[in-house]
Amino acid sequence: MTNATTPRDHDAGADLAERIRQASAEGTPLRIIGGDTRYFYGREVEGSELSTHEHRGISFYDPVELVVSVRAGTPLAELEAALAEQGQMLPFEPPRYGIASTVGGMVATGLSGPRRPWAGSVRDFVLGTRVINHEGIEQRFGGEVMKNVAGYDLSRLMVGAQGGLGLITEVSFKVLPIPGATQSLHLELSLDEARLRLAEWGREPLPISAAAWLDGALHLRLEGGPSSVAATRARIGGDDLDNGFWTALRDQRLPFFSEGRAPLWRLSLPHRTPALELPDVDERLMIHDWAGAQRWLRAELDADTLRRTCQAAGGHATCYGPRPADVEPFTPLPEVLMKYHRNLKAQLDPKGIFNPGRLYAAL
Repeated sequence: MTNATTPRDHDAGADLAERIRQASAEGTPLRIIGGDTRYFYGREVEGSELSTHEHRGISFYDPVELVVSVRAGTPLAELEAALAEQGQMLPFEPPRYGIASTVGGMVATGLSGPRRPWAGSVRDFVLGTRVINHEGIEQRFGGEVMKNVAGYDLSRLMVGAQGGLGLITEVSFKVLPIPGATQSLHLELSLDEARLRLAEWGREPLPISAAAWLDGALHLRLEGGPSSVAATRARIGGDDLDNGFWTALRDQRLPFFSEGRAPLWRLSLPHRTPALELPDVDERLMIHDWAGAQRWLRAELDADTLRRTCQAAGGHATCYGPRPADVEPFTPLPEVLMKYHRNLKAQLDPKGIFNPGRLYAAL
């Protein structure tokens, strides 16, 4: 078990709290940054920079209990390396987008990697958080054990809130052991054939932990006990695939993500959603990740048409990176739902100093 709090960490936290108290008193908006590797995800924020860079380090780690607490400014790579030394991992496989990527940014955006449909999301593994509120007071939500929570679970509410509800200073996670065996496969299948195979395999307890179709082939990852992985590998067939493929997909380093200048769209859809009826779009030119539940599309499309089509299928569309000035990054919310968001923002950030407008202009 590790418990490594240092005076420097306390000083950094105190400095952050003082900056927030000052901003609140003056009504000055703050732009919260860690490694600033996820700047493309959301709207631009005009404000004074508040960096968590100095507030870093693992404050508590118990490999036996599978629990780790880490400060927000800690590089994600540093946390993952410490876990790997103990044969453990963050199950949701968070994207890095760069070596400077931090734990706070990972939680604030709530993005997960290829393993997400089989293991769960960032929110599923957050046990608790420490957050500095608009008064400059650090509050603790949740804890370091899994338990049921009545009412608002404020620790998990911070996941995906883009720093708009307070400054995350520390997060406690549930971690899991690294699988005993991993095997990645490449199967030459059409998109329709891949959908049929995935539907068939989904009805069985196979050790699949990632599935993505692109470039005319289905890419699979098997993880689990050595005998289970070997047996499934023999049954499914296909060619061996470098396991590094999943890291490249996770971090958007595949050629697909750098080709062309059209907007990059992430389509989040229910499991087994069929091909979408989109004008001038060939789904065979898309990446179908999460067994098709997450689809990546690079195209010049009318945003309203795309979003209506996704909503009709029970999903939504998010625009990543450079986009037309009249296109919002996130699907506009219905007025009733937006009202709840505004009320929550007003309760937790009454002066609107934390990342104002990052998610939506009204927040």
